[in-house]
Amino acid sequence: MIPDHETLMRPVLECAAQGEARIGDVVEILATKLKLTEDERTELLPSGKQTRFANRVHWAKSFLKQAGLVRATKWAHFAITERGRAALDDTNATLDVAYLERFPEFQEFRSRTNTKPADDGFVPAKIVSEVAATPDEILRAAHKQINEALAAELLDRVREAPPAFFENLLIELLLAMGYGGTTEEAGRAIGKSGDDGVDGVIDQDALGLDQIYIQAKRYADGNNIGPAAIRDFFGALSLKKAHKGIFVTTSAFSPAANETAAALGSRIVLIDGIQLARLMTRYNIGCRDEQVLHIKKIDEDFFESNVG
Repeated sequence: MIPDHETLMRPVLECAAQGEARIGDVVEILATKLKLTEDERTELLPSGKQTRFANRVHWAKSFLKQAGLVRATKWAHFAITERGRAALDDTNATLDVAYLERFPEFQEFRSRTNTKPADDGFVPAKIVSEVAATPDEILRAAHKQINEALAAELLDRVREAPPAFFENLLIELLLAMGYGGTTEEAGRAIGKSGDDGVDGVIDQDALGLDQIYIQAKRYADGNNIGPAAIRDFFGALSLKKAHKGIFVTTSAFSPAANETAAALGSRIVLIDGIQLARLMTRYNIGCRDEQVLHIKKIDEDFFESNVG
């Protein structure tokens, strides 16, 4: 039988304890260690694009990461943290969602999803009775959790990328959101030299008379933006006689930074890491649709016009 994602948490953490781990290698190592049959190794999810076992290993790693037991190192790789080693040393501990709930980071993650974990993209049927929700509510809750986990993974990838990649990503995102219209080269990254505190610009009209300037700060989680950076960006906008600015960070803004932006008026919009990742998910920047589920309902007009 294929283990669920909670059962896989300790084995995944043990793999990370051996050194930097590649998630694809972990899938193969654990499949062999757990003596999965060929059918169990190759059983696919309904989407037909990923095996069920690989999906559960990914979910186990994702939840461990949200709790701070592992950290992303580079693309598709991760490593154990001191917190993770402490968890492994506690041989009496059962590594599951209940265990992860003791960590504030995981609590915050769960508060965003507001549902119990789904190990293959769907909440198990037993959850329906536990939360007294309708099936469509359960489906939407599972969808939300999948998107939040994806957003967290996207944010890790962005933090690992070079600064130029981040700046170009923001341009692509804003164009996908409809800023800049359809004009070619309506958005562009300015780069390091001569940017005067600005990393990118979006032309709102064909002649570039109305522009939005962008400041991009690719910071680690916890390295929050303070009010001084907001004032500096406001000054850069003033030098360019610009009326609109977007300040984006992969971390967060301090309360004082938010207050400063509000005090300066509506010229500066702040986008933190969580909001950035959600926007990337919504507009398919750095991700793509894997499967579309159609929810059907009765066509009342059909029956009213054909019955009776």
